[in-house]
Amino acid sequence: MKTYAILFSIAASMLSLQAQVAIEVRLDQEQFLAGESLTAAARISNRSGQALDFGKDADWLTFHIESQDGFVVEKLGEAPAPGEFTVETSKIATRRVDLAPYFSALRPGRYSIVATVRVKDWNSEIISPPKNFDVIRGAKLWTQEFGVPLAPGSTNRVPEMRRYTLEQANHLRTQLRLYFRLTDAAESRVLKVQAIGPMVSFSDLEQQLDKNNHLHALWRTGRQSCTYVSFNTDGEMTAHQTYDLTDSHPKLKLDEKGVVFVSGGVRRITPNDVPSKTGDDSAQLENK
Repeated sequence: MKTYAILFSIAASMLSLQAQVAIEVRLDQEQFLAGESLTAAARISNRSGQALDFGKDADWLTFHIESQDGFVVEKLGEAPAPGEFTVETSKIATRRVDLAPYFSALRPGRYSIVATVRVKDWNSEIISPPKNFDVIRGAKLWTQEFGVPLAPGSTNRVPEMRRYTLEQANHLRTQLRLYFRLTDAAESRVLKVQAIGPMVSFSDLEQQLDKNNHLHALWRTGRQSCTYVSFNTDGEMTAHQTYDLTDSHPKLKLDEKGVVFVSGGVRRITPNDVPSKTGDDSAQLENK
C-alpha cells in the first residue's frame, strides 16, 4: 500500500507541474526532405504564479527524435539553445532550434519529436507531447558535379569536387516544391538542403553554371510568373528574383565573360528578393 501511495504521489506531482508549466513543440511544416533544416520551436507556457528562469545550464532544453517505423535515430549531440531569459507568470516564450545537425540523417518515414525542459528552480523536468512529422523522398530533376574554385592566392592543387542537385517534392500532395541540394561528389555527405520555391507541373526548369561554378536556375511558379535563384559553391543563396511573363519569356543566358543573367520578361520586386530591395526600387524592371 505504501508503494502505491508513493507512486500516486509522484504521478500527482508530475500532473501538477505540467498544469503549471507546459512545453509544446511546433514545426513550420510537417514534411521535410532528408538533410533539410529541421527547426523546432519549443513553446513554454508559465501558469505557475511566479516568474521562472531558463537557460542558465547548457542542458536546460533537450530534444529526442524517434522513428515510428522501428529503426534507431542516432543522436550526434545536444542541440544548443543558449541564452538566459525569464518567463513571467501567464506568459509564453518560444525558443527555436535547428535539430538537423544533431541527429543522424533521417531516411524517408514518419518521426516524432519530444522536448524536455528543466525547471531548475523546482529541480524538475517537463516533457512535451510528441510532435509528428514526415521525411519524404524527392524526385531528382537535374544534377551536376563541379569543382570548387581555389581561393585567391592559393597554390594549384586538386580541386574539391561537389555536386548540385535540383529536386522536386510534392508537399502534402497539394503543392510541388523545388529543392536545392549540395553534397560531396559521391552524395554521401549533405552540405545543404533548402526549399527554394513552389513550381507548376508544366514548368520548364533551366539551369546554368557561371565562370565561378555558381548555380543559376529559372523555372515557372505560375501561369504568368517565373522564379530565378542563384547559389554559390558553399550553398549560400546569392539571388532570388521574380519575373512576370510578357511577349518575351524569361530565359537564362551566358555572356562572353561567363556571367549568367536573365533575359526577357519583367522583373517584379517582392519581399522575398535576395538581395532585398527597398525604397524607390519597388518599381517593375523591364529586361532587355
